[in-house]
Amino acid sequence: MEALKKHLSTFLPNSQTAELIAIGKQQCLKPGDYFIRAGETPKKLAFVHKGLFRHVYINEKGVEFTKGIISASGFISSYSAMTSNTASHFYIEALEHSEIFEFDQQPWNDLRVQNPFWDRFLFKIIEKGFCIKEKRERDFLLLNAETRYRNFLAEFPNLEGRIKQHIIASYLGIQPESLSRIRKKLT
Repeated sequence: MEALKKHLSTFLPNSQTAELIAIGKQQCLKPGDYFIRAGETPKKLAFVHKGLFRHVYINEKGVEFTKGIISASGFISSYSAMTSNTASHFYIEALEHSEIFEFDQQPWNDLRVQNPFWDRFLFKIIEKGFCIKEKRERDFLLLNAETRYRNFLAEFPNLEGRIKQHIIASYLGIQPESLSRIRKKLT
């Protein structure tokens, strides 16, 4: 817990770190574990202390579409489904052994009511997520697969060795064979 407190205190004031710690619990997930499953109505969110996650859609044929990759210091949630009390359309999957700090929706909402700091904090998280989403959409619309792969390498340095090739291809919106050709061309 001390390592988690230290990590949180790198971007939260001490009193807010204590408030957040008071409403949550530490959890460990193994690779392949789901924090949230498609079809569930989520009632929780979490801070990633260690590890790596992805948001992934899986269609009726089992084809995966990785919509986001979240590493340490990020937050994981199907927030729009949670706030609208509807089923999540995507899964949140641990890609490696991960440690998270999980908190339930109601204590989180209570905390936001009690202290306006948390609404400002939430706004910053949502704002950051919006900027990531906007850039990702722009890249898909305007850039070719090779440029998207180069951008992936720049945006996520040292991540390529931690993620299976089919997941990277899914994130880039291409087939694994296409990614192999791009990687071969660049080496």
